[in-house]
Amino acid sequence: MSAHAVAELVKQQVSLLDYLVSQAWRPVRSTAGRRLMGLCPLHADRQPSFLVDPGKSLFYCYGCGRGGDVIRFVELAQSVPFGEALAILRRWSGRDALMQDVIQFYQLQLHRHPEAVAYLSQRGVHQPEVVELMRIGYAPGRCLRAWLMRLGYSLRDLQQAGVINARGLDVMAHRLVFPLETNLYGRSLGQACPHRFLAGRKGGLYDWPRVRTCRELVLVEGLFDWASLWQAGFRNVTCSLGAGLNTIQLQQLCDGTARTVYLAFDADAITAAANVPRISWPRA
Repeated sequence: MSAHAVAELVKQQVSLLDYLVSQAWRPVRSTAGRRLMGLCPLHADRQPSFLVDPGKSLFYCYGCGRGGDVIRFVELAQSVPFGEALAILRRWSGRDALMQDVIQFYQLQLHRHPEAVAYLSQRGVHQPEVVELMRIGYAPGRCLRAWLMRLGYSLRDLQQAGVINARGLDVMAHRLVFPLETNLYGRSLGQACPHRFLAGRKGGLYDWPRVRTCRELVLVEGLFDWASLWQAGFRNVTCSLGAGLNTIQLQQLCDGTARTVYLAFDADAITAAANVPRISWPRA
């Protein structure tokens, strides 16, 4: 199938409005022709200037002058090329319902397991609103498969999504689970390998669509660092999910927007950070 055919298929499968709502965009008012207006998620917008036409699945911002279809929106919001935007939308449309059920299951389990809550507290996460904001959950192991199959998913669905391994076991067992844009991140409570993602790349910077318009950014290494700064009142924080920045994350930081980035990495990340290629930052 050609790239053009794939793009047309994605646009048929993914409603622009549904995707925007899933990214926390909300209309402020409606206009003629059942079109919707709201704050623009692509720039620092104080007056509603972002027009969405649900019937045509198109958008246009009168503030920053950008517009297009759902693929173009992902390109701009995530600072990714056309091919990666297609991949993000295909993952979102194909796995979204299943992954939402997985995330909700993990969230329900968190407060049923005192060891998970104790570990969060040990790592400095104390505010319930931060736990809710990050949608943190816990994977106790051995019960996810049965729960999802009762909801109507097949074992093949679960294995294709990567949440169940070949033996039918939860791949995130005994881990705190953090939902990402196109993946899940699991942090072990015990002696197992501490970090785990579902099959595939970790994706872009954490919470990037919300902070991409900030003129000053604090870039931290881990999600517990992100939570600590958020609890301290910082709202311009993003996270690389490890000391090494991938191609998507570098593209996001070098998207042509003039910004100051403050690195707040752990001491043991200095060596790894030294191996990141030099970046030509835009000048103000």
